[in-house]
Amino acid sequence: MSEPVQFPLAAVVGADALKLALCLTAIDPKIGGVLIEGPRGMAKSTLARGLADLLGEGPFVTLPLGASEERLVGTLDLDAALGQGKAQFSPGVLAQADGGVLYVDEVNLLPDTLVDLLLDVAASGTNRIERDGISHRHSARFVLIGTMNPEEGELRPQLLDRFGLNVVLEGLPEPEARQQIIRRRLAFDSDPQAFCAQWAQAQAQLRERCQAARHALAAIALDDQALAWITERCYAAGVDGLRADLVWLRAARAHCAWRGAAAITEADVEAVAEFALRHRRRVRPQANPPSPPDQQAGQQGASNPGEQGGQGDWGALPAQPVASGARREVPNWAKKP
Repeated sequence: MSEPVQFPLAAVVGADALKLALCLTAIDPKIGGVLIEGPRGMAKSTLARGLADLLGEGPFVTLPLGASEERLVGTLDLDAALGQGKAQFSPGVLAQADGGVLYVDEVNLLPDTLVDLLLDVAASGTNRIERDGISHRHSARFVLIGTMNPEEGELRPQLLDRFGLNVVLEGLPEPEARQQIIRRRLAFDSDPQAFCAQWAQAQAQLRERCQAARHALAAIALDDQALAWITERCYAAGVDGLRADLVWLRAARAHCAWRGAAAITEADVEAVAEFALRHRRRVRPQANPPSPPDQQAGQQGASNPGEQGGQGDWGALPAQPVASGARREVPNWAKKP
């Protein structure tokens, strides 16, 4: 049975940031995949399937909803191992995705243990399964594409950090763009073969550009100047750990290769900054933020918080003159219940 015709990535209207992030991941899979955020109906799966075409003949595998750990990693037949003296492995989703794209829809709704396992294998490129002292390992090199709708739940920061790039799709295209999207979708649904033929040249150019960039990647140095730009920005953003620095540097090099240049420039670093920082950025609160001028005036002469109304500065009164040697009752002072 032949595979269904996929909507070409070159024909997707808008979503330029996401298309760039997907191309960069195709150029250097070591970037660590892409997490796509956005509401339903934004063609996230269409865009992800378009990436598989850029990678060549690799498969596009979708993790089924409600998949178990065994369905993900595969199983070992112990009876065969005992009878034949060797492990008989039944491949799971990770083995099926080797050399292609693994697409995980609504990754934020998966159990954390499953997401953790998935990200471990994506980072190492190897899946290892053990059962009752018998083990088996196989290659599992794939580009991981995850999607999530933030309104349905968040991923823990530790898991967010392990996705290489993060892109947000805006859910409200302009009317003209919406019309163009609908026209192309209707044309594709009416005659997929004719539509793909119409976009074949643009899609081929995109594929060739990615392949040329992939071949040129190793010749581009991960130089000290680019690293300095990136580490300073990561420090200023309060990023935890060092994964952001490494991902950002790899993405900047992939962007340099995408441009057909020979050395990373500050423009390459800037072009992928938000992809690498968005899900890792931490806001550092000021240690002692200055008080507003009216609060500062009300605090003049106060020696402790108890003299300012008892609950922060709420209801604080201006300083009152007090006669020496005796405490004077202040008329109409609002007493606490």
